[in-house]
Amino acid sequence: MTQAVPGPGPQAPRGDGAADVVCIASWNVDLVSRVPRPPARGETLMADAFDISPGGKGSNAAVACARQGAHVALVARIGDDDFGRMGLALWGGEGISARHVVTAPGERSGVAQIFIYPDGDNSIAVAPGAGAGLAAADVEAASATIAAARVVIASCEVPFEATLAAFRIARAHGVRTLFNPAPARALPAGLLALADVVTPNETELLALAGLEDGASPDAAAQALLARGVGAVVATLGSAGCRLWSADGAGHAVPGWRMASVADTVGAGDTFTGALAAALARGEPLPAAMACANAAAALSVTAHGATTGMPTLASTRTLLATRPSA
Repeated sequence: MTQAVPGPGPQAPRGDGAADVVCIASWNVDLVSRVPRPPARGETLMADAFDISPGGKGSNAAVACARQGAHVALVARIGDDDFGRMGLALWGGEGISARHVVTAPGERSGVAQIFIYPDGDNSIAVAPGAGAGLAAADVEAASATIAAARVVIASCEVPFEATLAAFRIARAHGVRTLFNPAPARALPAGLLALADVVTPNETELLALAGLEDGASPDAAAQALLARGVGAVVATLGSAGCRLWSADGAGHAVPGWRMASVADTVGAGDTFTGALAAALARGEPLPAAMACANAAAALSVTAHGATTGMPTLASTRTLLATRPSA
């Protein structure tokens, strides 16, 4: 069943230069070590390789979104350091507007320390740095850009006061809101009610609903819908993704079996960014889910959060290999 996500209907491509998607973004530099297994407490492991690459859930989603053809703008706060300048260079190269990115003098940019294991799975510790200071006032300074957008994205890596401010502005102007509740944290009252679409993984879905591992995803999704979420799109890794919506419509998209998996870093962010881009193009939610699912599958075939993020053309090429249901 085809069901459009709550919010504005299909719209023609923009010719006014405004952003289709605004990301209330975290920026971290990923410090990536490839290790044979998770280290035990107090243990030192020898890494097989080390790399420094761009990261942060908000920045990652913005890059994925831009590669899917959307005009993207960031609202973010970075340090006045080499890592901050690395972010500005990345966004410039991807055609992402950084007009609303604040550079904080004397502060460090965020970092994420990542362990990647031989099967491609990973563990991550994030120190947000200057991003922890992103405030409602920074968002309000970008209110005109948010009001003119089609989708606004946020995650749990930015301060909730910034997300609440952005979603309230979006709601006031009929802009669709997309919330990626990662990493899983307790949420402030009222945030979920401002979210048109929430994109948790299975663990985050249960945590948001206050349920323990092994509980029913259906029960968890229904709990979120009861708290005012317009639609829940749960990412299920290689199993694909699934939709629950406030009007009772559901939909499932099967996963992809990729010939090789380099790592899964950034796959969830790729899904979120590609979903936002598809919604900004006016695609109904099931079609947007299929596009996001394919983009996320392609992203795991290369190392690093952004390296494997595909273009819209390559995503559509993969989608064309699957017969229509």
